[in-house]
Amino acid sequence: MTKEELKIKITEIHPEAIIDESGEWLNVSVEAAAFRSFAEQVRMDELDLDYVFCLTCVDWKTHLTMVYHLSSTTHRHNIVIKVKLDRNKPEIETICDIWRTAELHEREVFEMYGVVFLHHPDLRLLILPDDFVGYPMRKDFEDPINMIKL
Repeated sequence: MTKEELKIKITEIHPEAIIDESGEWLNVSVEAAAFRSFAEQVRMDELDLDYVFCLTCVDWKTHLTMVYHLSSTTHRHNIVIKVKLDRNKPEIETICDIWRTAELHEREVFEMYGVVFLHHPDLRLLILPDDFVGYPMRKDFEDPINMIKL
């Protein structure tokens, strides 16, 4: 599908979505409350976005943004979904039951940014020790050893 065709289809699926066409791929901003439903629809719809190849978070100091890169291995098109989260209580529904590849990515974002993925089957730390305090990728994280301040 072309960018224009993707834009039309996404607007049909979720009219409230904000679409940015300035990059290589369409960037679709969706509210956190509508994210899970939107994710299910783009997976099962003719868009056939069957692969999450990147899932990460961005700390803007005022809020966090979840960023999902999705691809269709059949149709060879990609989109980026962005979801703004409350920095003080970052929660979003898991998508690891829709796209299996998201499971470890979500655990990493949980560990590094503190985002809670609701209904995740195994939300626990990957690398850090269980007694670790803080979220190392957040801009307000103070590293007492390396003393890095952003």
